Amino acid sequence: METLTTILIGVASFFALWLGLALLMKTEYTVSRSVIIQKPLESVFSYLKLLKNQDHFSVWAKMDPNMTKTYKGSDGQVGFVSAWDSPMKDVGSGEQEILEIEENVKIVSELRFLKPFKGDAIAQMSVKNAGDAQTKVYWQFHGKMKYPFNLLLVFLRIDKKIGGDLAMGLHSLKEILEK
Repeated sequence: METLTTILIGVASFFALWLGLALLMKTEYTVSRSVIIQKPLESVFSYLKLLKNQDHFSVWAKMDPNMTKTYKGSDGQVGFVSAWDSPMKDVGSGEQEILEIEENVKIVSELRFLKPFKGDAIAQMSVKNAGDAQTKVYWQFHGKMKYPFNLLLVFLRIDKKIGGDLAMGLHSLKEILEK
């Protein structure tokens, strides 16, 4: 009986500690990476605002070249939706919708993940003039994790994982646009 009591106290203490620490943690995260591309800002932005172009540089789009893709609306316009469906667990299914376009400044889109887990995030690609025919591209990912699961942010290493994918995608983007 003492062993069972000790185990129950240990489990209860673990959950109490988890809940207490989760109260102290942020529930939101932002990951951002950037790259300088040797092309004029207008040229870079024109390429970025078309979501279909992400198929050429996004790490996630390249994970399953056989995924099913569907589109609604006019690409490069607010309201355009790019949806994907893949049997691969790392890709899953979901959609991305353009929410805002500020010409030659930024494109804001919402990512809605359906499988293997439900969730959403905001992605933003923005551009700034970096000199003579040079453009600095920022790719940002912003999401939320509800309490008490927000404590997982410490263990998931979101910045390293998503940041690495963003950096690889930006590297591919640079190669494509500088050809």
